[in-house]
This record gives sequence, C-alpha cells and structure tokens, in this order.
Amino acid sequence: MGINMYRARTILALAVLAGLSTGALAATQVIHQQGRVFSSESVTVKKGDALTFLNDDTIPHNIMSTSKGNEFNLGSQAPGSSTDVAFKEAGDVAVICAIHPRMKMAVKVVD
Repeated sequence: MGINMYRARTILALAVLAGLSTGALAATQVIHQQGRVFSSESVTVKKGDALTFLNDDTIPHNIMSTSKGNEFNLGSQAPGSSTDVAFKEAGDVAVICAIHPRMKMAVKVVD
C-alpha cells in the first residue's frame, strides 16, 4: 500500500473521531499495529461495540483472542489492511498477535 492510501485511511479515521467528539457519529475505535506493538495497551468498549484493528506496520500480524464469549482470529492481516471486531460478551478480553507474542492488549467489555 502506498503512502497516499495510508494518508487516506488516517484522514478517514480522524474524521470519524472528530464526529465522535461532536456526537454526530457512533464509530469504532481504531487500534493501530506498528513496530510490533498495539497503539493502546488497554481499552474499554460497550458490549456490542467494535474495535478496528488497522495494520499500519510493514509486516503481517495475526490478531486473536481466546477469551470466552469474545473469541476471534483474524488470520494473517497484511500491512495496510483493517478488520472490525465486535465484542459480544461483557468481561475482560486478552488480545494478542499469534505471530508476535509480545504484542498484547486488554479489552474491557462493559454492559
């Protein structure tokens, strides 16, 4: 993916976040993957909300969770790609990269 596509995604993400600050839109939070780390170590979401996992790294990642009620496995996520993950059950969710085990984050899902 070229730099122009990266800029376009960044501008779109900023526009969505700006809409959130004015109450105009409901949108997902974006979790970036860069330098083999997540952009946030922990986040809180409401049950039913989603996170967007955006790989803006130069290498593939495989984001997954085995936490009961919120299991998912995105498979190999190529650089530049993004995937939304909805969290269906309240509780604590451990999220990792199956390729880079030091990549970890916690998601707290509340009612």
